[in-house]
Amino acid sequence: MMDAIAHWFKWLSNQHGINYSVFFDNYDQTLFLKGLKTTIILSLACIALSILVGLIGAWLQGSRIRAARVGTAMFVQFFRNTPPLVQLAFFYYAVSALLPTVTDSFGAQTPLINNLGWAIISFSLFAGAFNIEIFRSGIEAVPSAMTEAAESLGYTRFQIYRIVVIPIAFRICLPSLGNNLVNLVKTTTLAYAIGVPELLYASAQIWSEAMNVREMMVLLLITYVALVAILVAVMQRWEKSLRVPGYVS
Repeated sequence: MMDAIAHWFKWLSNQHGINYSVFFDNYDQTLFLKGLKTTIILSLACIALSILVGLIGAWLQGSRIRAARVGTAMFVQFFRNTPPLVQLAFFYYAVSALLPTVTDSFGAQTPLINNLGWAIISFSLFAGAFNIEIFRSGIEAVPSAMTEAAESLGYTRFQIYRIVVIPIAFRICLPSLGNNLVNLVKTTTLAYAIGVPELLYASAQIWSEAMNVREMMVLLLITYVALVAILVAVMQRWEKSLRVPGYVS
């Protein structure tokens, strides 16, 4: 089956000049699949870490310690009010230069955190800042009667947050969270700027050698549509599984 597909795309290229080399050239195919794998790893890591940042930040926003509230507010303002590409360059070129280097297996000095690591950190903090506000809106929508009832039962503030507030707040803010995570997946293309071998970077390498910019851009667009569609389907299924009839529409 795969051989037939490869043969057809090779015929299409030879006869009509429509060059989708990733389907019949082993080198281009491997390069594209590695880029796709890197994009998926980058996206999943950023999604998980940004949600964690959002939960911790939302918790700190309600802290009794003023320094924690002010620090969280400054964090949110910094990452919401600066472009993600500028943040990525700041971490990769400025912060990375301040960190010590490590010796690799060849005896050379390499950065403590590589370009993929900085992309994960940068995009996670960027999306996490938005997630903090998303979770805050969900937390504020939780009826005060529920938290007061939990307090009367002797729950600590952390127990109330974990057992009562977060499960309800998640149901409320999932649509907004889904939108932010979709934007996060699309933002990962900026990792191209620091040489992370993700999907756009791999596609650029392919079209620079195969001279098939038009075909690769179409394939790239379709691939991202598919990735985002999968994420949207997962978020919708998650939202449906958490829905409480009569409470959250």
